Amino acid sequence: MNSVTDRTHLDPRTRLLLEAPIVPTLLRLGAPNVLIMLAQAAVGLIETYFVGKLGTDALAGMALVFPVVMLMQMMSAGAIGGAISSSIARALGAGRRADGDALVLHSLLIGLAFGAFFMLAVLGGGRWLYSWMGGTGGALEAAMTYSDLVFAGAAIVWIYNSLAAVIRGTGNMVVPAIVTCAGVVVLIPLSPLLIFGWGVVPAMGIAGGAVALLANYLLGSIALAAYLWSSKSLLRPSFAHLRFRWPLFRDILRIGLVGAVSTIATNLTIGITTALVGGFGTAAIAGYGTASRLEYLLVPLVFGLGGPLVAIVGTCLGAGQRERAMRATWIGACIAVAMTEAIGLWAASFPHAWLSLFTEDAPMLEAGTLYLRTVGPLYGFFGLGLLLFFASQGAGRLLWPMLGNMARLAVAAIGGWLALHWGGGLTQVFVAQGVALVIYGLVNAAAVMGGAWFGPVAWPRSTAAMLRRVE
Repeated sequence: MNSVTDRTHLDPRTRLLLEAPIVPTLLRLGAPNVLIMLAQAAVGLIETYFVGKLGTDALAGMALVFPVVMLMQMMSAGAIGGAISSSIARALGAGRRADGDALVLHSLLIGLAFGAFFMLAVLGGGRWLYSWMGGTGGALEAAMTYSDLVFAGAAIVWIYNSLAAVIRGTGNMVVPAIVTCAGVVVLIPLSPLLIFGWGVVPAMGIAGGAVALLANYLLGSIALAAYLWSSKSLLRPSFAHLRFRWPLFRDILRIGLVGAVSTIATNLTIGITTALVGGFGTAAIAGYGTASRLEYLLVPLVFGLGGPLVAIVGTCLGAGQRERAMRATWIGACIAVAMTEAIGLWAASFPHAWLSLFTEDAPMLEAGTLYLRTVGPLYGFFGLGLLLFFASQGAGRLLWPMLGNMARLAVAAIGGWLALHWGGGLTQVFVAQGVALVIYGLVNAAAVMGGAWFGPVAWPRSTAAMLRRVE
């Protein structure tokens, strides 16, 4: 068994993750992080609200691009970002302060590389992708206008989320929360100003939403970098005598790349469903895209708990406190299930309360309502699987969460295709989505319960039995 780290020399924030009561600590750290994620979700909702005023084509164009934008967001903040937080938390928990400092610049270089990849891939293949997803005519042109601008600045989004992940890895959730919320305050007037114009500012249409989004991330990146290089930061990154080390890159990428595959599967599920729905027309695409934004809203909400949990689990495992890491995980899972299931039941009961925020188009409302009433009651399984994904990031063990997401993709894609092949309609396509969420949650829960963090899975096992295997 790994020896427990001597804590006398650790920073008070690191000791808090190792010693403080779990529920108050998780809630206290999670509150600002939930605020961050709500604010980031508000960024997308603000854009959608104002773009919806431009008509159904513009709204459908946003729906086509949205899965790709969310793929970048979830990879930069969740998959690679979570791996960055995990690496820093484990380094600090083990008392490797110098490695923690060095990981900052390693993280930024990784973010720049992924940003360049997204820019080249989407600028080169965007039109083919959106056409494959069912985009035609005005909807396709709107999608291309928005997509080309956003992904030309992809590196800005990656730098922002990499910096935020570094800070969260130290257990500091407040600074990213303040910066993100300040960005929303700026975006609320900036987005409609650029979309519709006013005075000397010309109306840019859907392109204005993209420009406003990038401006938000650029200003946020400057603020986060200023904090990291200030005297208030726990970490002390420096370019002096900088020497990049492969083991530090590997520590991030071995977790981040597996998480990226999982994230790609999540967004590919939405993309394939959008393509299946596309056969029912532009209004159906807009309705499903708007309704599924609520599912995407669950991601930042769960990440509000998952971000602190990455830090807690990573720090505890780095310090040899395996039992505390498992206890924190299941407490977080219970909270996540309760939160996401409540939202799903509300959406299924009152779908128009959500959908009418964006449009009053009757066919669009009909498709969106069908999705929310079919899938919404199963959102608790999505919350369970996603929270355990973040906890597994902290543990540095993402094989089973990846397999769970691949299973979700297979059920949603094959089930939806079979539904259409056998003459089914939108209802059957959405039923496949709901079953896929159940599979995702159950696979992740069974893996963690079976000891996937500590060796081969052998379900069911008690926590004590799992921990005995590593002694």
